[in-house]
Amino acid sequence: MATIGASAGLAYQARRVYTEELVKGLPPLVTAVSHWAIAPERATTPGADPATLMRLRDLAADLKRNGVAWHQGMVGSLQHALHHGAGSAVGGDTLMNTQARKLSLVDDQTIEREITASRLALAVMDRAGNEFNDLRARVALLERREELDPNDLLRAHVLARFVIDAWAEAGLPDAALRDLQTVLHEEFAVLVQEAYHEANSMLLAHNVMADIDLRPLIRRSRGASTTGYSGQISEETRLMTRSGVASAPSGQPGSGENAVAVLTRLNRMIERQVPAFAETAHVGQRTVSPGLSAAIGNAQAGVQRRLGGDGAAQAATVSPALLEELQARKQALKRAADSPVERATIEIVALLFQAILTEERIPASVRVWFARLQMPVLRVAVGEPDFFATVDHPARRLIDRMGACVMGFEASARAVSDALESEIRRIVQVVEAYPDTGRRVFQTVLTEFERFLENYFKSDAATRKGVSLAQQVEQRETLAIQYTIELRKLLNEVPVQEGVRQFLFQVWADVMAMTAVRNGAQSDATKAMRAAAGDLIWSAGAKVTREERAEVIRKLPPLLKKLREGMESAGVPADKRDEHVRSLNESLAAAFSAKAAAIPPDRFEELRERLETLEELLPDAGDVELDQTLMLDLSGEDRSALEVVGEGGSMPTPAMLSWARELQVGSWYMLEYGDKTEAVQLAWQGMRRHLSLFVTPAGRCLLFEQNRLASYLQAGLLLPAQDEALTVRATRTALAKLDADPARLLN
Repeated sequence: MATIGASAGLAYQARRVYTEELVKGLPPLVTAVSHWAIAPERATTPGADPATLMRLRDLAADLKRNGVAWHQGMVGSLQHALHHGAGSAVGGDTLMNTQARKLSLVDDQTIEREITASRLALAVMDRAGNEFNDLRARVALLERREELDPNDLLRAHVLARFVIDAWAEAGLPDAALRDLQTVLHEEFAVLVQEAYHEANSMLLAHNVMADIDLRPLIRRSRGASTTGYSGQISEETRLMTRSGVASAPSGQPGSGENAVAVLTRLNRMIERQVPAFAETAHVGQRTVSPGLSAAIGNAQAGVQRRLGGDGAAQAATVSPALLEELQARKQALKRAADSPVERATIEIVALLFQAILTEERIPASVRVWFARLQMPVLRVAVGEPDFFATVDHPARRLIDRMGACVMGFEASARAVSDALESEIRRIVQVVEAYPDTGRRVFQTVLTEFERFLENYFKSDAATRKGVSLAQQVEQRETLAIQYTIELRKLLNEVPVQEGVRQFLFQVWADVMAMTAVRNGAQSDATKAMRAAAGDLIWSAGAKVTREERAEVIRKLPPLLKKLREGMESAGVPADKRDEHVRSLNESLAAAFSAKAAAIPPDRFEELRERLETLEELLPDAGDVELDQTLMLDLSGEDRSALEVVGEGGSMPTPAMLSWARELQVGSWYMLEYGDKTEAVQLAWQGMRRHLSLFVTPAGRCLLFEQNRLASYLQAGLLLPAQDEALTVRATRTALAKLDADPARLLN
């Protein structure tokens, strides 16, 4: 091994070669993108979207004006990163850069750019992953470190951010990035692969790790042997999970591809074997041949008979015999097909469902309903080519959502409830009943399933009480903030002693909110709390006559008693109650000695009337931002039924906050909390998703405020229980079989 100085020099030289190759390849890349946008054959493509063509024409003009600025921005970022080290590798105002700043809200445009950059990075790694792994190992060895810096220039996500940031700084439209996704991914993947290759070649010429063993790079976190999940998730993985194209957690074997990359690889493989597949891939609808349509109908009827045509399929199982029967039906369908494209589609769908039906994490009682979806999905896949091209096709999303909701039960002590299984059965039967509706019926039942989940956990025996308490917490905190806002308005121009003012804002607003939640906004108890607020405000005004002072002395004991009772009902500890009463006594004493300002009688009457109708004046609940500091302790029996998670995790980035807002009800996660790791299911989310309730298999309910939830995601203490969606996992399994035997597509 060379000296430390020489090794560091070689590592720098590798980065320089990598950078030079990229800089050299950027001009033809920009040219290729520009030519793609103005390609004349695009205007004659069957089924081309006029709006897309218009955007591309506008983009071509934009690139003609600003393409040089885009190119210069990328080159400048690359050269700056090379000369100033990994610490400055992240350029522009990206989400990752915000971690160094105070936490603040990030606009949707910035988040979309970060997701776009992550997709580009993952497309690059899909092609150039092997070269990168070799280079990463060599450079890490030279620099005597276990791993490259997260913001190292050699990492694909760093380059991707340079590309997207330079695009934005050049004034080019963000929307065009979606239209250019295909060409951008392809061109950059090839370029980066060549740059990695040249850097590796240079290091090989200096005899740096001529024989690489990458197995030591696969590391598992604490607890991985029992849970199977890594404790660390890369920022890219989190972003792709948020956008619905999740990849496996960083550090796990086989976690190099996301959903988009898997589908891209599938389509490329099919196109190599069946060229006609690519020719029809961009057509909105394919016409299903009459023979195949009839054969699908016959196969569907046979599956229904086999698995309980009357809907009572509980006794049926997905047995080896059933799988053999489905294999036989596949061959019959292929014989009925009249084109290679149809035969290839039949084979792929069959492989997808073979993987789904042998997924042990899906409970047996539910697996039969997935089996009955195979023929309706086949009909859609034959007629709608984008089933294989996009991750958001409603048929895929329906399978993934149902799978996400049931795959956690197999490993838990709970069984799939009758209500959830009945809803899945109903959805399958609706899809079967409308064989020619295609995408629309899948989208309809997907929407209905989401609505079902919103109400399901409110009635499920294991989660009903927890959801009810979580709703009460949200209602209480929302009302407390609303009351505080309105009280501030009421007292804005009223001379009230500061101690009384703060007591009303910080304590009594919550007391009124708790009373309203428990007894109703128009109950006598709630009205009494509002009246107490009015009496307190009146008592805190200057009392200059003997009659007024006598009235204060008469009213004060019952008023203080009412204030104590209200605070006790809201769970305020006894020592705090005493402290608040002492502070109020001091404020009222000041008023009694005429040191406070007087409230005009007519102004006080107006204030009292507004207090009586306070609910009518409250601001819109949707505009209220809940804060974790307002998540007060629950009292009595509520504490055992609902636990508010108030600590743990790490400072979340804006990306984590956004991800926390996009978790889906019904999905399962692995939670590390209270010195143990266990499966939890997301059972409820509040308004604007400020609060989220998770339930364990034993029925323990845990309530997270949005920032705390993002903190757990950031620290890897809350991880998706499935590292990728059900259809993505099935596609990966199908790809492995097709790679081993491509001829099966047409046989």
